[in-house]
Amino acid sequence: MKKVITGALLAAVFSAGSAFGQTPLKIGVIAGFSGVYGDLTAGQFEAAQMAAEEVGGKVLGRPIEIVQADHQNKPDVGATIVRKWYDNDGVSMVTGIDTSSVGLAVRQVAAEKGKIDLNVGSATADLTGPACSATGASWIYDTYALAQVTGSALVKAGNDSWYFITADYAFGHALERDVTAVVKAAGGKVVGSIKHPISSQDFSSYLLQAQGSKAKIIALANAGADTINTIKQAGEFGITKGGQKLAGLLFFTSDVQAIGLNAAQGLVLTESFYWDLNDETRAWTKRFRAKRDKLPNMTTAGVYSATLHYLKAVAAAGTDEPKAVMAKMRELPVNDVMTKNGKLREDGRLMRDMYLFQVKTPAESKSKDDIYKLVATVPAELAFRPLKDGGCPLIKN
Repeated sequence: MKKVITGALLAAVFSAGSAFGQTPLKIGVIAGFSGVYGDLTAGQFEAAQMAAEEVGGKVLGRPIEIVQADHQNKPDVGATIVRKWYDNDGVSMVTGIDTSSVGLAVRQVAAEKGKIDLNVGSATADLTGPACSATGASWIYDTYALAQVTGSALVKAGNDSWYFITADYAFGHALERDVTAVVKAAGGKVVGSIKHPISSQDFSSYLLQAQGSKAKIIALANAGADTINTIKQAGEFGITKGGQKLAGLLFFTSDVQAIGLNAAQGLVLTESFYWDLNDETRAWTKRFRAKRDKLPNMTTAGVYSATLHYLKAVAAAGTDEPKAVMAKMRELPVNDVMTKNGKLREDGRLMRDMYLFQVKTPAESKSKDDIYKLVATVPAELAFRPLKDGGCPLIKN
């Protein structure tokens, strides 16, 4: 059988109805839709709907139903919702997820149930390491890739001393760990770090300690509103005017728009999607904005990509049985608006190129949505951790 299903064959497989009748194929989108990451996750539900619509709203004759839930960035809440979805509500796959502590909790439930979780927003690289699963995937970025792409670029530019302001939970710890390894490997040094609770409002004491360290780079191992507040308050302290640079290690277009180009200009960051990369991304963004009028970020596009590839794999497998579907997901190349010829590895890592961007200056920007300029495209093999080094128990070295 050919690995790529196209044209009339694809349409026929999605519409065939004899195997399943009208029992819905349910997909759950779960994320921190409220709180510190609310702006980042807004639109993921609509993105999953777009993927379902792209295949005609049915697969193997079954109508596709998208459900959503807010895990409130709480691991116990996320695990409880997903367990109920799998056990009682007939959900076949969950995606979105976000928040690394929740992602690890959801992964444990999914692995226990033998169900599929396609993690888009949880950044911890442990999802393809010690917490890897035969039915789980990490779709768009992880702390290792963020460290390799952003960290390496900054150290090579002469920024060889670092101080971390880190969110005090699984994501922040993993990101600081992975960036530290890159900095030290490149000959740099970490002069200190400080942890803050998620959803902090006042970063003054953290910033004063970072300023006092005299490090060339103040690295923000946080995300969402925490990153926005850190950068805004750093501007009030005049930190960048004093010669130190801020590194947003996980940064999104919505963050730039919340902060403004005056404060964000010059920031170097890693992303896996940008709305203005090419004609295809611009056309997809126009379709998305017809559903939700906001600029899509890489988690938005990631939920679309993961859902679409899952639906293609169900069609190709002729079943929604998790192991059969995951086998097809690994067999079929991932081709969509954000990923070209991607490959799902045995440890669940989607191997795809990453992008190094720099935030434009106000003078360079032509509109409020004209945010990034592309610095480099980094091949998957350079961006992501080698398979043998992850510690995934599924991989026999």
